[in-house]
Amino acid sequence: MPEPGCLADKLLFLPGAAGNLELWRPVSEGLSHPGEREFFAWPGFGGFPREPDVKGIDDLVRRVVASITGPVDLLAQSMGGVIAIRAALQKPALVRHMVLSVTSGGVDVSALGGADWRTGYRESNPTYPDWFMNEREDLSGRLKELPFPVLLLWGDADPISPVAVGRRLAELLPRAELLVIEGGTHDLVSERATEILPQIQKHLFL
Repeated sequence: MPEPGCLADKLLFLPGAAGNLELWRPVSEGLSHPGEREFFAWPGFGGFPREPDVKGIDDLVRRVVASITGPVDLLAQSMGGVIAIRAALQKPALVRHMVLSVTSGGVDVSALGGADWRTGYRESNPTYPDWFMNEREDLSGRLKELPFPVLLLWGDADPISPVAVGRRLAELLPRAELLVIEGGTHDLVSERATEILPQIQKHLFL
């Protein structure tokens, strides 16, 4: 296990398109990592008011990048994973570890059997900004630029981001480990926090 000085100074927790600020809280509370915690919320999502300077995903990426002022670990869910990857590509030397749960990761999910979640999402959340649903940037060619260890958390019962997506990301990322949870859904982080916690703990101390 590395000396404490080798660990990240701060853990950044990013939610998915639901903007659930509490999503990662049980995982955070179960970790013995000494780093400071920072939980992100997305303006306009999850009950948080819109902000005039947030007009697209680029603005959310900038906010995460601004928090990477020293060594960090990034833990991200679903669409938050795209934001985490884009932020890490700007400051790869400062990212110690990354944990990605059921994300598209910037690859073509539909080509890998993923169901289109956008129609149902819009119907369930009519007041949410629609720009979040239009993010389709292909990052597959840049994932090799991320040199740090990445833990990929997937459930085999998730139609939105099936295991094939996790396998593809494991192929593209230089130092990735894929953990598949039997019966896990797109709400894997909240529903199976106790189960995934030991693996995250181990990963962050690599």
